Amino acid sequence: MKAVTTSLPHTVDVVLPCLDEAEALPWVLARIPAGWRAIVVDNGSTDGSAEVARALGATVVREERRGFGAACHAGLLAATADIIGFCDCDASLDPGLLVPFAEEVRAGGADLVLGRRRPQGRGSWPAHARAGNLALSLLLRRRTGLTLRDLGPLRAARRAPLLALGLTDRRSGYPLEMVVRAADAGWRVTEHDVPYLPRSGASKVTGTWRGTWQAVRDMSRVLRDTPSGGTR
Repeated sequence: MKAVTTSLPHTVDVVLPCLDEAEALPWVLARIPAGWRAIVVDNGSTDGSAEVARALGATVVREERRGFGAACHAGLLAATADIIGFCDCDASLDPGLLVPFAEEVRAGGADLVLGRRRPQGRGSWPAHARAGNLALSLLLRRRTGLTLRDLGPLRAARRAPLLALGLTDRRSGYPLEMVVRAADAGWRVTEHDVPYLPRSGASKVTGTWRGTWQAVRDMSRVLRDTPSGGTR
């Protein structure tokens, strides 16, 4: 597959939290824009995901502590580029969609750019997962004033300011904590529609009611425990 071209060579690292995604990795890594680096964070895979990622040219980081946030933060710590992108590793999102996100951050149009997932095809986003996401978006608006319609994993920001936010959640609340602390720090946060495809394999977080409830509980705790204005 032809690599995606970009005007930002060598300035973006894409963090890809990974737990048993060997089947999806070839599709995902083939879509990393040319000149960018893929950082696959292996969070305890048993299907050979780390070996597949290495064979396809990705930088592989091992994170022993289980949790979406633990994997994301390990990737952030391993990154060296000025701009960092985050993307799920299950083939539900195309990392090439991060190109305009990164350009918006670099140009100073936003400090944090999020992808609003728009389901493509049946089963790409279960009803219970959408309901949980909507509830959290409403709680986020009440807490921060931000009017966002999704808290999806596709996003981009600058590395140094991200580290300065002091993110502490290492479970499902990590993406929400990033937005809450960014809002408290006065960041400009924008949101753009992105196609959301049926994922490869079963979801570890929102594929079941139980997983969705756990994610909502983690994120609700973030909203409760993060003091307003605490990062200013």
